[in-house]
Amino acid sequence: MAGLIRRSDIDEVRSRTNLADIVGDYVTLKSAGVGSMKGLCPFHDERSPSFHVRPQVGFYHCFGCGEGGDVFTFLQKMDHVTFSEAVERLAGRLGYTLHYEDGGPAADQGNRSRLLAANAAAEQFFRAQLGTPDAEPARRFLGERGFDASAAERFSIGFAPNSYDALGDHLRGQGFTAEELLASGLQGQGDRKPYDRFRGRLIWPIKDVTGQTLGFGARKLLESDQGPKYLNTPETPVYSKSKVLYGLDLAKRDIARGKQVVVVEGYTDVMACHLAGITTAVATCGTAFGSDHITIIRRVLGDVDNRDSHGLGEVIFTFDPDEAGQKAASRAFADEQRFAAQTYVAVAPDGLDPCDLRLQRGDDAVRMLVQSRKPMYEFMVRRQLDLYDLETVEGRVAALRSTAPIVAGIRDESLSIGYTRTLAGWIGMEPTEVAQAVRAARRAPARPPTARPAAAAGSEAAPGIPVDDAPAPADSVAPAMGIAQLPNDPVARLERELLMALLQHPGEIPLDVAQRALHTSFSQPALATVRDAMLASIEAYGSSDWARRVTDESPGAFTALVTQLAIAPLPIREGHAAEYCQGVTTSLIERDLLRRKTELLGALQRTDSAAEPERYRTLQRELVDLEAERRRVRGD
Repeated sequence: MAGLIRRSDIDEVRSRTNLADIVGDYVTLKSAGVGSMKGLCPFHDERSPSFHVRPQVGFYHCFGCGEGGDVFTFLQKMDHVTFSEAVERLAGRLGYTLHYEDGGPAADQGNRSRLLAANAAAEQFFRAQLGTPDAEPARRFLGERGFDASAAERFSIGFAPNSYDALGDHLRGQGFTAEELLASGLQGQGDRKPYDRFRGRLIWPIKDVTGQTLGFGARKLLESDQGPKYLNTPETPVYSKSKVLYGLDLAKRDIARGKQVVVVEGYTDVMACHLAGITTAVATCGTAFGSDHITIIRRVLGDVDNRDSHGLGEVIFTFDPDEAGQKAASRAFADEQRFAAQTYVAVAPDGLDPCDLRLQRGDDAVRMLVQSRKPMYEFMVRRQLDLYDLETVEGRVAALRSTAPIVAGIRDESLSIGYTRTLAGWIGMEPTEVAQAVRAARRAPARPPTARPAAAAGSEAAPGIPVDDAPAPADSVAPAMGIAQLPNDPVARLERELLMALLQHPGEIPLDVAQRALHTSFSQPALATVRDAMLASIEAYGSSDWARRVTDESPGAFTALVTQLAIAPLPIREGHAAEYCQGVTTSLIERDLLRRKTELLGALQRTDSAAEPERYRTLQRELVDLEAERRRVRGD
């Protein structure tokens, strides 16, 4: 990205986007009264709908689980993208050109949409080719690995014909230029003309977390093909192999819901796991598992930084028992500290990968593979112990020196103590000796520190300024206030419903009347805080950004309350919004006038008309004026 997206552009994209249209792609919404819609919450399981959307206000809120926010927040949480990615995605949907803080539009924004369109068209072409006679080797390859036509359809698998430029001809016929096809990586430049990069191969589309096709992975089928066994799209403006995980678009919901991700080594392994019921499986695309993949997984898991990670999510790696698999395990362990989640290793018997395991022993064996996972630390300790002869004193001492730093690196102190005892048993040494070695290893220079893990999507320092830093510890943040924490007495209820009416239906209450109501005295402190935020934002009253501006002005602990007030349904009959809103406003103003009248009458009674005639007359005039105002408010 060229820089931070301009705040004005963020506001423009938000104002042009209908929240109900975006939410409607994920949730079936039905009318829930004037200007309100509701459906089953996508963030937790429920039978009766408690998820409310108010398009005119631009907010959603679930009164069951507490999730709420605007259209950007919704996309961040549903598709596990960053704030800036959510803005860019909606801008692309609108055809709106974003500008960045360095002064210009994104150089590749228009080009990016064309490259994505080219990839989408290529995917359709490949999928159609899978049913042709020439694709028999591809269908046979799938069948031999236990994948039928429905599996191919589920994973959008296709076939690239063994032709010099069949794909290129097809896409140029759809209006794509030679430059776009080269930039997308779908074609390469030959001596005389461009050629199709994928020829005579089985094709897997590689998609981002939102389901957009960024590139392709292709498996060699023909003996005449002199290329590598697997060939991927090269680095392009939309595809970076270190920043995508195959299958994440299919697995993201279950990963987020079950707090578990299974990292396998290939496309067919992902397919086998999903078909066996392990729908949280993903794989890297032609590259080793690295830091960018960790960032993606942590975002989907909601994996927050926490010194004691007990009880959080699970990251399960599957490795082949061969040398390459052992190296992959070592690389994964080197980055283990970047996860707050617990890390595990699952190794299939007889060196089988998940695809072969399913083929030879069935779906239950794949599920058992994941269930029989071992903690990453246990796996690495045992791997080191296998290198030494524990029957000799020298072997046991060397094994202790090799494994003590591993145990010393365990973050959970209770877990570290347990592994210390277990390691003593495995090696055959006294627990005190092992504990002393672990303490010494802990005092020794630590492993090179890794970058602080990225937070779950949704963090931002201020509206429109996306960040990826982990949120502050929960005990440093004031507890959020919500409608449920408000008292339900008549006074607080009237104050609450006034604020709801002003946030949800500002068009029904004139600005001067709204200001008069907001300047009344509030008995409930939390509602008074929201009232103050509304007065601070009053210049935006009635605009499409009204509720957002109030949210921005509110202290952090009260933003959820503002959202709920802007979303919670009011008891308004169809066609009676104006009557209801004006009635609530009038009632609150009358209540304030009655309070002032009581105060004036008390002051009048305490004033001696003979001793303080001027003050007495002033109080009488104020009472007359107040009574006149009461009549005007009532419409008398």
